[in-house]
Amino acid sequence: MPTTIPVTLQVNGQSCPLDLDPRTSLLDALREHLHLTGSKKGCDHGQCGACTVLLDGRRINSCLSLAVMHDGQQVTTIEGMARDGALHPLQAAFLAHDGLQCGYCTPGQICSAAGMLAEVRAGAPSHASPSLDGPVTLTDAEIRERMSGNLCRCSCYPHIVAAIRDVAGGAP
Repeated sequence: MPTTIPVTLQVNGQSCPLDLDPRTSLLDALREHLHLTGSKKGCDHGQCGACTVLLDGRRINSCLSLAVMHDGQQVTTIEGMARDGALHPLQAAFLAHDGLQCGYCTPGQICSAAGMLAEVRAGAPSHASPSLDGPVTLTDAEIRERMSGNLCRCSCYPHIVAAIRDVAGGAP
């Protein structure tokens, strides 16, 4: 029996062929095989969100997903958020609003925020949305609910919400 499986991940716009143990998580493939260490292993149980990446534009906890499941899919990590030497607007907003202290959770927070804003643009309601129909109003309560899967041990939540609100175009 083969001990590895060939997989080609599309990571940050680049094709990355790998031979992986089929039990390798997407997080471990990124960190240990591709040396993209921005995504963090916080809990390794999908409870903290430090490992959040975008998979075909949707946010996922990479510690809970096997890499072999994503052959050919587009993976965006924090390293792929900036474009042409310019920070992604969320990265710049986190800096401007002091949305980080130790920074351990920040890559997952930013990737999750990017996925969350795409969900809002698509009109997907959350538990905090007042209605299942119509446009979503991105209030602070809505942002907090949508980001509740990403923990910050330094308690930068007010600054994280402000950064996301700023990028979304919401008033303070």
